Amino acid sequence: MSVGRICTRTVDTADYDESAQVAASRMNSRNVGTLVVLDDEKHPIGILTDRDLAIRVVSKGLDPVSTCVGSLMTGTPETVSEDTAIEAALAMMRRGPHRRVLVVNDQRQLVGLLSLDDILELLSEEFAEIGKLVKGESPNALAL
Repeated sequence: MSVGRICTRTVDTADYDESAQVAASRMNSRNVGTLVVLDDEKHPIGILTDRDLAIRVVSKGLDPVSTCVGSLMTGTPETVSEDTAIEAALAMMRRGPHRRVLVVNDQRQLVGLLSLDDILELLSEEFAEIGKLVKGESPNALAL
């Protein structure tokens, strides 16, 4: 199965030159922990997480109004194409280590975000289906 089938297609973004306070407010209002920074052609150039804000702004006592996203984001984020196998994306995440990778199309434009949560949700659904099969083949079920 490819990452394009399970990734989150609605991805919140931030501008390179907006303040950390504006980015944090957007994360709060949208109930997300990640914002992606794009260039004019919609290519991902950075990723900003709520953890970045805590570690790179709050813990250092920086002013969130005068600190811009561009100075806080992780640049050149890891990307995978929509047709990348989930196993390959997971291997990349482990090597990183990254909890998220960006999903891009053939023009390297952002189309989604794949998180470990997406993969865990898929696995839990698969295990539930396997459980149903096993339960249906148990001696008690077959005796009915």
